[in-house]
Amino acid sequence: MGWQARLALDYRHDPLQGRTTARSAHQGPLRVLKALYPEGEAICHHVLVHPPAGLVGGDRLEVQARLGPGSHALLTTPGATRWYRSLGEDATQQLRLQVDEGARLEWLPLETLVYDGARAVNQLEIMLAPGAAMIGWDLLALGLPAADAPFTRGHFDQRIALEGLWLEQGRIDASDRLLLDSPLGLAGRRALATLWLAWGSAPDEQRAHRALEAARSGLDAAGPDLFGGVTRAQPRLLVARALADRTEPLWRLLRAIRAAWREAAWDLPAVEPRVWAL
Repeated sequence: MGWQARLALDYRHDPLQGRTTARSAHQGPLRVLKALYPEGEAICHHVLVHPPAGLVGGDRLEVQARLGPGSHALLTTPGATRWYRSLGEDATQQLRLQVDEGARLEWLPLETLVYDGARAVNQLEIMLAPGAAMIGWDLLALGLPAADAPFTRGHFDQRIALEGLWLEQGRIDASDRLLLDSPLGLAGRRALATLWLAWGSAPDEQRAHRALEAARSGLDAAGPDLFGGVTRAQPRLLVARALADRTEPLWRLLRAIRAAWREAAWDLPAVEPRVWAL
């Protein structure tokens, strides 16, 4: 049957104290560390921990989070999410994130590593109320290039859905050489980053423009180790993408653009979770 685990998170903002508080409930090996406040009481940092440290065939992880009006939560992970080889069954991770009016969410997990022979299904659904906003990213690596362990068998299915705003879904199959190696696909690169800034209602146009230009500047400064672009896919959505041979240059790019977007959209400094420095 594999590991079956669920985690429910509830964030609430106290306007009198200016504090975001969090409640959590878990079932199985999935939980959060204690709430951290490295940048003040208004923003709650949470680290999602999966003690088995990876998913195999038959595993199913479910995360639900609701950010109440005016709250601000930053969610990350202490290490990479590893999808290991499966003997036949899919491993599944399903995340459902609801961001209420005036709330802000930062969904910033570390990289996803897809091992040879993995059969993975990763689903992320996000609902943004009017006045809500979020910064999110996804960093995917196929195989282990540094260990000379290519991705030759299996598949990775991914769905990212911002309700009423953006839907992306597809399958990366290890046998699909056109997708993996064609210049119109991944062009032989095995690391892919996607970063988005989304609003639940029409943003301030000057802020949106500054965020777009900041992302373009970040890509221009990233150097020759990656290839990417950024677009305003919808009036309420910016999407940046980049490809590289390894995750390291993409990781630096994601952090740089996220920092620029925080300042441009929210007038916040680039405070990073403590676990990123470990």
